[in-house]
Amino acid sequence: MFAKEVEVKNSVGLHARPATFFIQKANEYKSSIWVEKEERRVNAKSLLGVLSLGIVGGTTIRVIADGSDEQLAVEGLIKLVESGFSE
Repeated sequence: MFAKEVEVKNSVGLHARPATFFIQKANEYKSSIWVEKEERRVNAKSLLGVLSLGIVGGTTIRVIADGSDEQLAVEGLIKLVESGFSE
């Protein structure tokens, strides 16, 4: 298992469009991937799950992966979040 925290930089957070990009990226990996905000953890490959966290700009989230490409998955998703989803 590999995990890393990142602060969501874009002002609107993970609303529908950035969440869709996040899920598409998560689905490129074989590992099981979760997103954690405070004590809630959801499947990072589920749009409803990610949206249900209500992640806004400035929120710190934890990306967790478990599987054959877990480190690549976490690093790839962290990079996407840090880029601000090109917004």
